[in-house]
Amino acid sequence: MQIIEAPLLIAILAGEDSGDQLGADLVIALRQRYPQARFVGIGGARMQAQGFESWYDIRELSLFGFSEVISHLPRLLRLRKALVARLLQARPAVVIGIDAPDFNLGVEQRLKQAGLLTVHYVSPSVWAWREKRAEKIGRSAHRVLCLFPMEPAIYAKHGIDARFVGHPLADRFALVSDRIGARDFLQLPQTAPVLAVLPGSRPSEVARLGRIFIDAASRVAAALPGLRIVIPAANPQVHARLKELLGNRPHDEAAPLLLDGHAHEAMLAADVVLLASGTATLEAMLAKRPMVVGYRVAPMSYRIARAMKMLKTDVYALPNILARATGIGDRLVPELMQVDCTAENLASATLALFRDSERRGAIVAAFEQLHQALRGGLEGHAGDRAAAAIADLISENHAGG
Repeated sequence: MQIIEAPLLIAILAGEDSGDQLGADLVIALRQRYPQARFVGIGGARMQAQGFESWYDIRELSLFGFSEVISHLPRLLRLRKALVARLLQARPAVVIGIDAPDFNLGVEQRLKQAGLLTVHYVSPSVWAWREKRAEKIGRSAHRVLCLFPMEPAIYAKHGIDARFVGHPLADRFALVSDRIGARDFLQLPQTAPVLAVLPGSRPSEVARLGRIFIDAASRVAAALPGLRIVIPAANPQVHARLKELLGNRPHDEAAPLLLDGHAHEAMLAADVVLLASGTATLEAMLAKRPMVVGYRVAPMSYRIARAMKMLKTDVYALPNILARATGIGDRLVPELMQVDCTAENLASATLALFRDSERRGAIVAAFEQLHQALRGGLEGHAGDRAAAAIADLISENHAGG
């Protein structure tokens, strides 16, 4: 009698929009290795467009900061319990948690203890927060896939299998940026000074930072004749809030240009970028644009982090962290956090960059080196390398089993 093997079942748990993009790339790359595989779990529109079967809405995991997680804790615990039970019943060949560590690591740990193969894709910031978190991640995942080159060495100190697969954003940005094309696309003059302003991608971030950033941009415009300000909104909710904050301004060339999306084009078109700390700073770095970084977390989150002495770094922006970790530089870009994040301070730092072309050139040269470091001299795209590391683990597990 012929035995027909069931298609390989692969579970992926993605949190937020960035996880959905990583998950979609991963599904594509894994399907090249396992054409008949079935992909299930939690994913967004991009993953579902690749044939992914999402059991729950990805927005269930789109939380940020201690206070937001705590306020939604009962719902998250119910979701985690239901998800774990469903995965234990399905018994996939591997469970891949993408980012969302507050949720995914607990799920992965429970599944690993039950004998399922687990992978965590996107290491939490063990270089910024308590390094002992690496041990917890090791209890949750058989293998950790890292986006930054300095991360595997940290895990190695704790005996944890971690692989650098490169950062997917490094594949999406050209090594040489096209400012002319971006300005043509946005219909901006080629000779005018341009400032891109990105006060965050979440409504909660814009609520804390939007007014401060717009005030800072207005101060820069008052001191820099002919300045064009471009503000890309990450989603409709953020667009509505920014439009409200901008108010009824005259519709002339000096008025800020509010965009639906097109953050990459806005960065590429700019001479300087004023933005919130987070992944956007990495995008601006890969666009080779000097930047000023500001941020304010929820007061409760900040007090908890300070009280528990959780931070182990005195720099917060990814370009500064990467530059220090790779030995390329230190404090490449100004960062103004919490009480230092004021319109006056942001405007002063931004104007200083506009007025110092030599400093801007040095920053761009350092960013080019960091871009190469994030690619790591590795072949293929990050999604392909992540899929290869997962396929190897599946093969090793089958061989050992």
